[in-house]
Amino acid sequence: MVIKLDLYRIFCVVGKNQSFSGAAKELFMTQPAISQSIMQLEKELDTRLFNRTPKGVTLTNEGSLLLEYANSAINLIEIGEEKIAEFKNLTIGELRIGVGDTISKYFLLPQLEAFRNRYPNLKLKIENGTTDSLISLLKSGGVDIVVCNLPVDDPSLNVTPCMDIHDTFVYGDKYRKLLARPIGFRELAKLPLIFLEPSSNSRKYVEDHFLSKGVKISPEFELGSHDLVVEFARMNMGIACVTREFTKDYLESGALHEVQLTEQIPYRSIGVCSLKSVPLSPASSRFVELIEG
Repeated sequence: MVIKLDLYRIFCVVGKNQSFSGAAKELFMTQPAISQSIMQLEKELDTRLFNRTPKGVTLTNEGSLLLEYANSAINLIEIGEEKIAEFKNLTIGELRIGVGDTISKYFLLPQLEAFRNRYPNLKLKIENGTTDSLISLLKSGGVDIVVCNLPVDDPSLNVTPCMDIHDTFVYGDKYRKLLARPIGFRELAKLPLIFLEPSSNSRKYVEDHFLSKGVKISPEFELGSHDLVVEFARMNMGIACVTREFTKDYLESGALHEVQLTEQIPYRSIGVCSLKSVPLSPASSRFVELIEG
């Protein structure tokens, strides 16, 4: 089919020029090569396409009919090639990202703004959810990449860490006297705790670390968003497990205070997940490069 496509391209140029020599100049080929190509196509189709005359060539009726279709087909192919180039240059296309609300607000928004300013014609589709639900969406083809809390242990995924984050506990003014000194996990677990809901990857990570130390937690409140957790702590409802980097404004303003733990919770990361079995699109690759940089 590739050989035939080349023959059709030559046929269209000859038909346009009504001349083998004119087509040879335009295509940077020799005239015998042009003539041989037309003869090969005529043999393939078992039809004469040109009348040869001393002044050049003219299309037969069959040739005129074929030229109309061949020109349309080649034009469509060229348009398709242009569209592919546009996709590669990110002048058209769509990037579908799965991301949680908190990461979207505190980490991804500046990256999205920079990406949109660089590629204004690219459509962005954002799907929100928990890490588990977004990974399922990625596997079903609903999104191109997922930006989520790590760790994610799945052999079918490429996982690229992008930013280190630290889990910590914060409290309001009501608990300042009680928490004026460093405390351990076991003592902390006896206080009224505020956590994200159990399906949250952040919650699972901290809970698993406490369990590895022999400490089981029983939160007083289990909430659906990091912002709610922070607000409950600010209203002195309890001691909240939060991401330090996403609570910086509250801590710096003095609205909340950080618990001094005798042992720090190991840091983890925010990262990008993609399917190993599916190559990243040009848009996905550029976006991953942006947030890694």
